Amino acid sequence: MLTTANFENVWLYLRGALRGSPRCVRGRQPPLWVTCSRQDWSCTARRSSTHWPTWFACLLLCWLVLPPRVGAAQEDFTITAADTSSPRDTLRSFLSSCNELCRIIQEQKYVDDRNPRHAAIAYRIVDCLDTSQIPEFSRQEHAAEVAVCIKEILDRVPLPPWEKIPDVDEIQAVGGYEKLSQWRIPDTRITIARMEEGPQKHEYLFSAGTVSRAVAYYESIKSMPYRQHGPAVSPRFYEWYLLAPHTRRLAQFVHQLPQWMQTGRTFGMATWKWPPLLLALALTVGTLFLLYWIYWKQMQTVPRLWKYWLTLFLPVLAACLPLLHMNLVESTLGLRGTPLYLTEFLSILTSLTAGVLVIFATTNRISETIIASPSVNRQGLNAQLIRIVSKLTGSAAAVLLVLWGGQYLGFPVGTLLASAGIGGVALALGAQDTLKDLFGTLSLMADKPFRVGERIILGKYDGVVEDIGLRSTKLRLLSGHLVTLPNDQLARSEVENVGRRPHIRRTADIHLPLDTPRESIEQALTSIRAALAEHEGMDPEFPPRAFFTDYLPTAFNIRVIYWYHPPNYWDFLEMSEKVNLAIFRAFEGQGIRFSLPTRIAHTSLTSQEQPVAVKMVADN
Repeated sequence: MLTTANFENVWLYLRGALRGSPRCVRGRQPPLWVTCSRQDWSCTARRSSTHWPTWFACLLLCWLVLPPRVGAAQEDFTITAADTSSPRDTLRSFLSSCNELCRIIQEQKYVDDRNPRHAAIAYRIVDCLDTSQIPEFSRQEHAAEVAVCIKEILDRVPLPPWEKIPDVDEIQAVGGYEKLSQWRIPDTRITIARMEEGPQKHEYLFSAGTVSRAVAYYESIKSMPYRQHGPAVSPRFYEWYLLAPHTRRLAQFVHQLPQWMQTGRTFGMATWKWPPLLLALALTVGTLFLLYWIYWKQMQTVPRLWKYWLTLFLPVLAACLPLLHMNLVESTLGLRGTPLYLTEFLSILTSLTAGVLVIFATTNRISETIIASPSVNRQGLNAQLIRIVSKLTGSAAAVLLVLWGGQYLGFPVGTLLASAGIGGVALALGAQDTLKDLFGTLSLMADKPFRVGERIILGKYDGVVEDIGLRSTKLRLLSGHLVTLPNDQLARSEVENVGRRPHIRRTADIHLPLDTPRESIEQALTSIRAALAEHEGMDPEFPPRAFFTDYLPTAFNIRVIYWYHPPNYWDFLEMSEKVNLAIFRAFEGQGIRFSLPTRIAHTSLTSQEQPVAVKMVADN
């Protein structure tokens, strides 16, 4: 386990290695540029602007390996809740707590909300604010910035004497709490209002309007000097809030950086925080791209079921990675202001997007696991129905996740639902054909007229079903062409399922010339029946048939009927060829001729065959 003392040794050793100096371990002489105290085992180095890249490398290392709660032992303290029973008590609790926290930050050069003492003071400050209108994803961090800005404003504007601020007795004197719903600090835009709902009902808090405009309000008056009278002020509180590191160890490391990096600000954030933040962002984005590349690479082939489930680890890791990045940079670097909110927003948004992928990936794997059972035909409509149900379930779960995520990110759920309702109506009007196809799909699932892999005949189309989707069915024609047919059309049409025939039936007519003797016709029937007797693929329930059926104007007709089982088309053709050749050989041996087509040509017409002249006479 990495203890504080062990970490100190590791840190000093690595720092010495990077600087080319001897290692500094407990009980040994440290380098000249390091002074080690035996009491708190802290290290103080002489500032040198020429070595700040080394400090950044060490800072990143400490970020990766430093335990989250490394630090000195916490001194005893008493947790006191904020008194918000009246405007005076709220203002007094807020100012005293802010002054106490500012004093700690200036003394210790860092603020750590994981430190119980620091957290207790911070909660006491935030409890004085109405944070109901702040998006949930950044409520705690935004409330902290708002509190610091309100304190900076109150340190610049004149405050009335405490006796002129309403307290509990004065509220009762004017008729109770209902008579004093809010109180505004004179000559300011800061209001303390009584809460009428929520977990802090009937408490006096800085109003939601004050909270929403606090940062902009501070920016407009920050050039004003601090007041000289009234309650104690907290000079440079906002600057300390933005620049202070998040841990004691980190504060010691930052203290070694050049002054311009310690106190400078770039885009509203401390300059020293940008290099590790950008490096962490690059590592996170690169890892995300690598995970998704591996995932899609694995999806190019159809893996075995257990490997298919194993690949689910990749999108799950991709969903957790942005949250891990957000937690690390927030808890370690102590981001503040807009960079913090932007980091949190993008991290949560990325995780939500990855979460949607995880939902669909999970439902797909569940459906494939069910389909893989022996009781389900993978090519049947039941399998298709399972896949469709899994997609609908995944879509519903994804919508719920998006609605929850939108609310968490600050989008009102009522607006999201109203937008979804309006969008649903517009979608229904604009996608009537798609909805028809969807209901057609449900009809096909209920009737199951065909399944994937079966040959069907639909109007002019004759082919094999390749896929049954939510909206359409793909049919591979015998010519090789692929036809996509709407499911609504399939549900309303007559479908001939060739693939489900139990056998292949052949009916053939053999014509013999009119001058064929009776004995030859009898011999022909005997030869045909002999050729069909016990033929390949014969079903005992369907024996072959051969009959002398008709006298045609040009020939005698013998009808041959037989069935081939199982219905394999190419085997059927091979067997039919054998039957045809056997009949042909028998007819040749017996001198029986096949009838040739007969054509009668008239070269002249007799008087009896002349056209009849017809004359139309009108009735009188």
